[in-house]
Amino acid sequence: MPRIFRYSHQNYCTLRVNKQHSFAQQFALNIYPSDAIYTFIPKNACSTLRTSLAIANGCIRDSSDFNWIHQNNNTFSASLSELAKAKYTFVILRCPFARLLSVYLDKIVNRNNPAWGYVDLHRRKIDVNDITFEFFVKSMSKDAVRNADIHWMPQTNFLVYEDYDDYFALEDFATAEAVLKEKIGLELVDARPLTQHGSDGYHKLSRRKPYARSPLELLEYKSQGFLPSIKAMYNEELVACVKKAYKADIALYKKKIGTDTLFAV
Repeated sequence: MPRIFRYSHQNYCTLRVNKQHSFAQQFALNIYPSDAIYTFIPKNACSTLRTSLAIANGCIRDSSDFNWIHQNNNTFSASLSELAKAKYTFVILRCPFARLLSVYLDKIVNRNNPAWGYVDLHRRKIDVNDITFEFFVKSMSKDAVRNADIHWMPQTNFLVYEDYDDYFALEDFATAEAVLKEKIGLELVDARPLTQHGSDGYHKLSRRKPYARSPLELLEYKSQGFLPSIKAMYNEELVACVKKAYKADIALYKKKIGTDTLFAV
């Protein structure tokens, strides 16, 4: 049975100008030794996977050269033929609530480029220090904001296929490691200690309503080794906002992964 593409048949334009398909295709990466395709979704262990692919594809020797991946996001992007002929396909999903908090603590609190792009989305009528997590989450109700940056864009936007052979949860990464090793011989190299994107090693921040605190204040706590828990960063209103803005992501996660590792059902 042929692999069916998710967006190709949703309109009858020439495929090369089908924006949804073209976008998803560039994030579908080849693993050449096994004729496999991995869909790369930002904030879903993507640095670990891209480093592992670069090693498997013979472009770098080991994780000491992991910075190579940042200039080669599309180097392994698959052609239409490669997508259709793939022998194995997989994607790593993440709890949408956790992913949104992760991008906030990484990109907004650390004042990386996406933070300034977010300010531009508001026509510079806000300061970067005005972007509390509460403000950030509520703004995702606007399509123009939600789809403006790959780091917080819905995960479903990246899926080039209607169905994949395997869907893994970031929250159960050990299963992904074991299955990928067994099925396609892919050794996963943990890049988190290199990128320092994770929240491991931080103490729990005990402050009231951390979702209403400024990025500068959170950055100060972060520099001291403290980060808020996901439970502390969401109230009922913010949970409702995410459920509405990321409805398709949550539905996909429930269907393919389940609810045990989903923050709010």
